[in-house]
Amino acid sequence: MSTSTPARARHETASAVAFAARVLRAPAVAQVYAQLADTARDAGWTYEEYLAAVLDRQVVAREARGTTNRTAAAHFPAVKTLEDFNHDHAPNLDRTLLAHLATCTWIPTAGNVVLLGPPGVGKTHLAVALGLKAVHAGHGVLFDTATGWLDRLGAAHTAGTLDTELKRLRRYRLLVVDEVGYIPLDTHAANLFFQLVASRYEQGSMIVTSNLSFSRWGETFGDDVIAAAMIDRLVHHAEVITLDGESYRTRTRRELLATTT
Repeated sequence: MSTSTPARARHETASAVAFAARVLRAPAVAQVYAQLADTARDAGWTYEEYLAAVLDRQVVAREARGTTNRTAAAHFPAVKTLEDFNHDHAPNLDRTLLAHLATCTWIPTAGNVVLLGPPGVGKTHLAVALGLKAVHAGHGVLFDTATGWLDRLGAAHTAGTLDTELKRLRRYRLLVVDEVGYIPLDTHAANLFFQLVASRYEQGSMIVTSNLSFSRWGETFGDDVIAAAMIDRLVHHAEVITLDGESYRTRTRRELLATTT
């Protein structure tokens, strides 16, 4: 005859579940199993329904943790969403195309997105927002400005590890390169940037923003041939979006001045 009391049995069960959850690295199971057991008894769930509910909570918790970790690892300058984007500042933006890009179906096929337009029309906002959609879809993303990418590649080149760095970056399904064209590049920097684009060609996706039309990229890269070769690889599998309109920052400042006067 067993001498275990109901309280002792519950304690032993809790200890066993906690141990199994640690071994399986499934902390949500330990957190929810008891509450869901009460719900299952009250609702008359089958064993299979109860097990599915517990596992579903663990999957949801793991996905949420993964999204949080991927968002932090992406190094976005700020959290920007498509829902927050003010379409009044980009009246020519194709919303149907934007909705398609938000599905992230172009990322598994190593597609690209290029956002062109003057400063202040929302290119960075859209780049971050699409990057965030990719994070939520389970993709690894890494964001930096063109200058930041060149600093990274330059350091790797100096250390003799450029090929290793480019290979490591291919582990990210999406790279975001912001502000191409703001600073003219010397020949060495232009070659490094070309190697980044070439290494991603049909291997991984990129989002690139630039204040210059493609016809002026030769000015930034100091070589029309390098610029043409880079553009050819970027746009082969890409959606190119040209934004126009007045700078959001300029308009906001003007409205603020009008209000204060």
